[in-house]
Parts: sequence; structure tokens; C-alpha cells
Amino acid sequence: MGAREDLHARFDAITAGQLRDRGLEKWGTHPDDTLGAFVAEMDFGIAPPIRARLLDAVENARTGYISRPLLRELNAATAAFLQRRHGWQVEASHVHAMPDVMKALETMLRFHLPAGAPVIVPTPCYMPFIHFLAELGHAPVQVPVRHDGTRYALDYAGIDAAFDAGAGALLLCNPHNPIGRVYSREELLRLSEIVEKHDARVFSDEIHAPLIYAGNTHVPYAAVSPAAAAHAITAVSASKAWNLPGLKCAQIVFSNDDDLRIFKRIEHHLTQSSTSTLGIFATLAAYDQGEPWLADVVDYLQGNRDFLAAFLRERLPQIRFDAPQGTYLAWLDCAALNLPQPLGAWLREHARVALTDGAFCGDGFGHCVRLNFATPRPILAQLLERIAAAFETR
Repeated sequence: MGAREDLHARFDAITAGQLRDRGLEKWGTHPDDTLGAFVAEMDFGIAPPIRARLLDAVENARTGYISRPLLRELNAATAAFLQRRHGWQVEASHVHAMPDVMKALETMLRFHLPAGAPVIVPTPCYMPFIHFLAELGHAPVQVPVRHDGTRYALDYAGIDAAFDAGAGALLLCNPHNPIGRVYSREELLRLSEIVEKHDARVFSDEIHAPLIYAGNTHVPYAAVSPAAAAHAITAVSASKAWNLPGLKCAQIVFSNDDDLRIFKRIEHHLTQSSTSTLGIFATLAAYDQGEPWLADVVDYLQGNRDFLAAFLRERLPQIRFDAPQGTYLAWLDCAALNLPQPLGAWLREHARVALTDGAFCGDGFGHCVRLNFATPRPILAQLLERIAAAFETR
């Protein structure tokens, strides 16, 4: 058995009981007979180089406050990874640590956007976005994606109209959580032209960018044109691809010198006092040594994605499902089944599976659910059988 096959076999062998024993949100929130597939994290543990780096840090008491040299090392490693992985050349000095993408978004809203400016959110979206914007005083303007019969796509006319109505920025998720779209260069360029026409801004959440399936290429939004670079602020992280969300380390990338100058006035509070030291060590190991493990994980995830697609075609063809081009999230449109809403609660009760209710992802999506398929394939199979049985016997 080769190294990849051995890793995949070890993934298959992980049990629901072992996952519950971790005591974390995904498997510890609901009763023990419920299968967890709602929180966006993987069930596969971490890469050996990351484990070794964390153990070394703990054994050598490297758990204090972050030093400037360590931050510079993180910035350089991030810039090198973005160049190597995505062909995006950024200066290391334009990369800075953040605890997570939401803190990066808050930074953009507070210091790089006029107070109270409405923000466009293509929906369905990552669940906290809409409420988070409202709490910070920026009215969220929901612009649902369109389905052309083949795939979901941004509603350019709707976005243009929202900018006309006074929106000051757009919150882009690329790859898109939860629909799994990996937007092409042409799509992003068209979007950037609309944004530029309105002298507006874009916050690009690219946290899922390393998780791309065969036949697709992640294009950083800020890399599509000088205009996009000038009006974009980007957030990246190793947290999704290497399963490190609890270690609190992301990066904000500036492609506009004026934005960088503003940030440097507030940098100390936002990085050294809130980003995790252990998170930096883990991220360094991920970016410098973690890509072989990531390749094997993406291969396993693609197998899970294809297994899910085949199951739905055979057992639940009424569900509209576009196989994601990236991420490990599946967006299931169950409108044709005429099920009770909220659908997530109905599935927890009748199928004993915990998915994300689509209503949390934007207005008008109560007939949808988000399913995280980054789980051992035997568990995925059991989860899908439970869903099918619940639908078939309702």
C-alpha cells in the first residue's frame, strides 16, 4: 500500500466515537446518536509536520507573546506560499497576521470603509457574515447568486444595482462558501470592473483557496488587474486546508499602499495581542512543509465529493446539487421535496444528522442545507443513508 492509500485507509478508520471524544463543537453539540456535518472543519487531524512543530514549541516553552522576527517569518512564508500555490506575487511586508478572517473583515470595515456604508453580500453566504455586518453598523445588502441551469454564478446586474443604490463594498468569498464555486479570472475581472466603476471596495475571503479540485484553478481576486489590487483587501489562512481553526492565525494581505499605511498605525493591537503564537508555528509548518499532506487530503475529499454526487443521483435525484469546484462543503437545494422548515432542525430530528440550515446563509434559502463532507467516507455513507431514509419515509 502506498503512502496516499495508507493515509486514506487511516481516514476511513476514524470512528464517530473517536470524533466525539475530541469534545469539540462539530461532534459535541448534539446528542451522541447524531452525526456532525455542520461546522466547517475536517475530521482528519493534522499533518505530521504541523504536529511536530507544535510539540517542539510546547516542549521548548515557545508559548509566550509573539516576537517581531516571528511575525516577519510568517509574512514571508505566506507570501512565498501565495506565489508558489496561486502565482500571486505579493511583498512579504504587505502580509500581516490576524487571529481569523472575521477579525480581518472587522479591520477592513472599521478602518478602510466609511462608517455605515452598506456592504453587498452574495448569498447564500457564510452564516455569520450578515449579522456581523449589521452589528458593526454596515447594512448587509443580499444579492443572491443565479443558477443558469449548469452552475451558480454571481448576479452582476444585481451587484451593479446595489452599488448604484449606495453600497460601498462587496464581501466576496472565493472559493465560495457554501456553494463551492471557484470563480474564473474572467468572472472576477468582470466583477472588478463593476466595483471600479462605482469607486467601491472588495473584501475577499480566500480562506478555502488551497482546497481546489482537479480541473479548477484558484485566482486571487486582487491578482486579476491593477484596479482590483487597488480596491481589494484579502484574507487568507491555513486553518481550513490544514484543519487549524482553533489555533487562531490568519493573514490579511494588502495590495494598496494607502491601506497598508493605515494598517501599520493599528497593527500592534491587531496582531501581537490577538494572534496565537502556536497558530503561527502551525501555519509556518503548513506553508513550508504541509503541501504533500494537503495533496493527499484533497484527493480524499474529491473522492468524498464524487461519492456524494453519485449517491444523490441514485437515491435523491430531486435534490439539486452542483459538485463543488473547491471547499469541502456541499450546498443541497431540497426545494423539490417540499420538506418542513427549518430544514436543518427537521433533519436533526428525523435523520439524526447535524447540517447547517440554509436559512442562516441568507434570505430565501430555508429549503437548502450545507453539508460538510470532510469526514471519513464510512461516516459520510452512513450520514447519507440516514438522510435518504428520512426523506423516503416522511
